Amino acid sequence: MTGNRTSFYLTRISALSIALCFCSAAPGQTKEKPKLKNFGSSLEKLKWDPERKAAVETKRKDARFASSSDDVVRVQTNLVVSDVLVLDPQGRPVQGLAQKDFLVAENGNKQSVEMFSLGDNVAVPRSIVLIIDYSCMEIPFLRTSVAAAKTLIDKLGSADRMAIVTDDVELLVNYTNNKTRLKDGLDVLLKRTTLDRSPLADPQQRHLPFGRGFQYSALMAVLKEAFDDEDVRPIIVFQTMGTEAHILENPIPLPPIPAGLTADMRLEMDRNEKHYQEYVRRNKREFSLNDVYKAAETSRATIYTVVPGFRLIGLSPEEQIAQVRAANDRTFSLPWHSEKSRKANLNLPPEIMKWEAEDTVNMQSALAVLSTITGGWIEFLDQPSQADEIYSRIFSDINRRYLIGYYPTNKQHDGKRRKVTISVRDHPEYMVMGRQGYYAPDPDE
Repeated sequence: MTGNRTSFYLTRISALSIALCFCSAAPGQTKEKPKLKNFGSSLEKLKWDPERKAAVETKRKDARFASSSDDVVRVQTNLVVSDVLVLDPQGRPVQGLAQKDFLVAENGNKQSVEMFSLGDNVAVPRSIVLIIDYSCMEIPFLRTSVAAAKTLIDKLGSADRMAIVTDDVELLVNYTNNKTRLKDGLDVLLKRTTLDRSPLADPQQRHLPFGRGFQYSALMAVLKEAFDDEDVRPIIVFQTMGTEAHILENPIPLPPIPAGLTADMRLEMDRNEKHYQEYVRRNKREFSLNDVYKAAETSRATIYTVVPGFRLIGLSPEEQIAQVRAANDRTFSLPWHSEKSRKANLNLPPEIMKWEAEDTVNMQSALAVLSTITGGWIEFLDQPSQADEIYSRIFSDINRRYLIGYYPTNKQHDGKRRKVTISVRDHPEYMVMGRQGYYAPDPDE
């Protein structure tokens, strides 16, 4: 049991410069977005600074995009853009609002709304990145999630561009509006999950059929590399359970080993703890969750997080334990687990279930914060069949939003975070979901 259990255990483990190109785009004309190159290279530039308790980045020229031409015009402005959703007291989207209806404040100081657009404006291109986690615990949901993602692809407008990234920190499909190419990339991902250990098998398929689980690393690379000044509406769909939060700097710690276990179970938990510490040592990251949050606010991207599995936030301890046990049953039903490990899973005591529930709540809370600060939301795939509904709702949400831009009265380049507050005139009962802040330029910019 130890080997299988250890494997399972380890798997648990606004914009300051923006181009207003959409204002002058001719109907029916689309401009190919520059391609990402050397994806993931930004992570190599990060170094953890224990004194500042933050990741520091080597200054370098921005070589994120490969373009065969030099005619890309970037209009550098100080325009701050927020992508907001307005809800009435019943949680229904409010439509039909105009520029004059919005009030904006920065650090409490009133700002003048200078740019306004509706979310379904086809002249405003959207840059969408789907980060899809296909690590071990995601596999039961992957097939229906891929089918749902194809529905999302079908809804792309002619000016939209999408890229697909995996938890291997791999650019599976570069930016494109070619829907066939995007869907083919998802099909490739599904093929990887087919276990084939025969001597004649493709060498690429002889490893375990799931990703490495480096979800936050993939997200960090996307935040630093996937968007530039010309991305008016950067959007990320982040499908993951977020287990990599355990190996970041200042990690989400695992809960203490529970009391009341049998001697054999306690011994196994101790062994797993040692394996975990070695795993952390070998895979330590150079950034923390706070660095991810800051990168998210700096990137201007709206993040929609889709958690395959179950919601534990807000449930009673008894409900949490039941959800965790059901999730474990799904995981151990996968073909690479032995019958012995399946039986052992059925006999796990409530103390272990409670331990796993506490760990999962911590991971879900981190993902909820990430979505909230970017103006998006988090949703849970309790059943694989819900995938299509959730992905459709993401696109519906995108279309019902408002783009609001202003030139801040504070012109200082101090690198500090500034709080943005947006409300609807004469409607205090409306809730406005959107970015809660942004970072001013650094003094040397």
